[in-house]
Amino acid sequence: MLVTVSLGWATLQTGRFLLSPLLPTIIDDLGITEATAGIALSVFTVAYALTQYPAGEYSDRWTRTTLVVPALVILTVGFALFGLTTGLATFMFAATVVGVGKGLFASPSRALLSDLFTANRGRALGIYAAGTDVGGLLSSGIAVIALTYFTWRTPFFPVAIGLGILTAVYAAITREGYQIGEPSLDLSGTVGRLVKSSQQRETLVAFALFYFMVGGFINFVPTYLAATKGFSESLAGLTFAIVFAVGFAVKPTAGMLGDRFSRRGVGVTGLLVAAAGLIALIVASADLAVWLAVGLLSLGYKTGFPLADAIILDGAPADGMGADIGAARALFLTANALGPAYVGIVATYGSYDLAFGGFVVCLLVAAGLLARRD
Repeated sequence: MLVTVSLGWATLQTGRFLLSPLLPTIIDDLGITEATAGIALSVFTVAYALTQYPAGEYSDRWTRTTLVVPALVILTVGFALFGLTTGLATFMFAATVVGVGKGLFASPSRALLSDLFTANRGRALGIYAAGTDVGGLLSSGIAVIALTYFTWRTPFFPVAIGLGILTAVYAAITREGYQIGEPSLDLSGTVGRLVKSSQQRETLVAFALFYFMVGGFINFVPTYLAATKGFSESLAGLTFAIVFAVGFAVKPTAGMLGDRFSRRGVGVTGLLVAAAGLIALIVASADLAVWLAVGLLSLGYKTGFPLADAIILDGAPADGMGADIGAARALFLTANALGPAYVGIVATYGSYDLAFGGFVVCLLVAAGLLARRD
């Protein structure tokens, strides 16, 4: 199950990250504006965020399989639709379908791993989360090959085929049945559990600030490097790959350290290292210094993903893990979606350095909140 759901996450993240390098070509081919393309991606993000909580709670009440298998089917259809896109309407519909499918998959699959791995929960979630970085690395190379020899639509078909195969594998190995029960949601009860104590509230704020920083950084770092460091597009893209390469190694390690020591302690250390790396990136001028700063920043902030999931799941009741992680991730992803808007506004009326400096403050505040009562 760990291998299957981790491969599923890596495959869908490959498809998701294909959109970034292919977007300029997509804009030209469909005859749309950058603003329209941005709206389409926002639709994806909103659909992804809104389905987190219901998917998580339904996976508690029904079974994980009842949510995971349909999610994989929806993702398969969604990425196939990207490959069949003929205009803006199809593109928007595909983005919505993929957003819903990803949201249905994300929380139940994490809750499933939490069910299966109690003693090594952090390590399992770290392996799973590393799929994001595998996807980021693969998508960069695949996009270059597609644009050189094929069209921007071509690579979405292998992604759809891969997800289709994983759907069949998951359905074959699961020991759970399919069950649909009561459709109502206990949102007030879930929120009440999450904000019950001041430490829990501060934890939610800390990771919301962390996701806010990630949303702005990950979407704007290539542009930032080109605008402030004089990097070419290719050099900025190569530097961006450092983020995923470091994350692939760091996430499982961070999860394992969280299992062995204190999750909060490891998380605070990661946030402080990330803040130091971001400061170094702002002041760096030489190419080597920029690469080292990006590596240090990645080393720090990539620890946050498996630890955030594990800390929320540690505090959740056995019959409410999906609901709690779903509601928490809905909050985190909403904050994540605001990050790019913040960078765009501050960079327009101030500077990129000022915007990224604000992220340093976010990381330091997050570290302080997470460290309280540890």
